[in-house]
Amino acid sequence: MECFKKEAKMILLAISLVIGFSWQAGAAVSINGAGATFPFPVYAKWAYTYNHLTGVRLNYQSIGSGGGIKQIKARTVDFGASDAPMQPAELKKYGLMQFPMIMGGVVPVVHLAGIKSGKLRLSAANLADIYLGKIRKWNDARLVADNPGLPLPAVNITVVHRSDGSGTTWIFTNYLSKVSREWQEKVGNNKAVQWPVGMGGKGNEGVAAFVKMANGSIGYIEYAYALQNKMTVALLQNHDGKFVAPTSDNFQAAAAGADWAHAQGYYMVLTNQPGAASWPITGASFILMYKKQANTAQAREVLKFFAWSYKNGNRAAMSLDYVPMPQKVVKMVEDTWRHEIHGSNGENVF
Repeated sequence: MECFKKEAKMILLAISLVIGFSWQAGAAVSINGAGATFPFPVYAKWAYTYNHLTGVRLNYQSIGSGGGIKQIKARTVDFGASDAPMQPAELKKYGLMQFPMIMGGVVPVVHLAGIKSGKLRLSAANLADIYLGKIRKWNDARLVADNPGLPLPAVNITVVHRSDGSGTTWIFTNYLSKVSREWQEKVGNNKAVQWPVGMGGKGNEGVAAFVKMANGSIGYIEYAYALQNKMTVALLQNHDGKFVAPTSDNFQAAAAGADWAHAQGYYMVLTNQPGAASWPITGASFILMYKKQANTAQAREVLKFFAWSYKNGNRAAMSLDYVPMPQKVVKMVEDTWRHEIHGSNGENVF
């Protein structure tokens, strides 16, 4: 907790810098972005360090993925950020490109008296049926079959979900739609859905609060939040049938197993990826930029910041429980910058 408080203070300092600090008034370069709330802490930490090294400031509005997409389309920011990748057809329509910047995972958290973190095993089908309201007690025969020897209690399952629209819900429901035809047909995949059962909590903190309060409850939150709050996490059965834990290595395994090279416009959803170690509810957060830039110098500063972050930001990201992109994906992204992002006269930006 002390470590988390220290990181929080650093982030708050970074926020104060990017919002109110006039470094060399009139001379400093400022980069403007808006979008997903999930990557905001790591972007703020990168910005803090980068500002001290270069004098360049990052002004990032943490307003949600939908807001980031709206602002980049309106050309009011240098880049947008979204946890849900845009479809290739929509990218083409607006002249945009996207690339993955950072990764994390969504994890199921439970409150079961006597059950320690990492001991409960959930198959893909059983997790979907819990959220469909078809499995209602923790000692259901289907759960017992996956957890031999684990003392599952005869208590009702309290399902907890997000009450607000979020990228976390988009990733979670995308996964459930892939592993359950019934979920896909009845509920679907979106940032906000009509939940069949359960109670809603606002934000990760709301879901976590309900789960901590009620014995027998289950919810889903971002990996970083689960670690920082010492929540009891479950193992999940992945695409290859293995029960795996949510770890940085397993998130990276999911991304490494993904076929980024054939993902048009880097449209890649990392849920239910193949690989014995892959965590099944992994997600990347994406950056959106225009292919044709009106201000070559400004666009170059943006890409220099992201290139620096790829190269130098891994330790900071991991300290905040984010997962850096694999090096082979970084190389692909930087090659794409060279070929697809140009100035108004066709000149290279990166």
